[in-house]
Amino acid sequence: MQYLYLFLIVLGVNLLPAFGPPTWTLLVFARIHWHLNPIALVILGGVGAMLGRYLLAVTARRFRGHLSERRRENLTAASDALLKRKSSVIATLALFAVSPLPSAQLFVAAGLLELDLIPLTLAFFAGRLVSYSIYVGVATVAERRVGSVLGHLLGSPWSIGLQVALLAVVAVLPFINWKSILGPRTKEGDAPSS
Repeated sequence: MQYLYLFLIVLGVNLLPAFGPPTWTLLVFARIHWHLNPIALVILGGVGAMLGRYLLAVTARRFRGHLSERRRENLTAASDALLKRKSSVIATLALFAVSPLPSAQLFVAAGLLELDLIPLTLAFFAGRLVSYSIYVGVATVAERRVGSVLGHLLGSPWSIGLQVALLAVVAVLPFINWKSILGPRTKEGDAPSS
């Protein structure tokens, strides 16, 4: 039952657009206090986080319809610019796989930009399997020392401030005039108009 409870907690935390504790802290807590299997923890945490973030992005996408036509056009222009070059697509996938930034804001932005969520979610899952393995592995080796670090990280004003700042960036995203910033859209191979 502890595995089920932990899965539901991880899923719930990853549905939050901000202010949820990092999933790795929940997994380390479960490893230290409940002595759960580390391999099961990593897989459970990865699947729960992946599913939660995917649902968060889908929910953000549904709210896009409540934005004005001008805001939706701006988001479309931003999405087109992001996906125009292959290097941008690869950089976006890498951002979702290994980003040190809170992933909630990344998934809200992906939903608002109507990006293809499957590859982003799979990149996120792969990256989380690696990072969760490291965190749970360290916790397994150094159970007594990790407890005090956890308490410090969860309540860190810097951590909370970073999440507030990133949430503000995502909130402003639909209000930026991307058309004027990125210039007129041209067909591939055409020179931009002067």
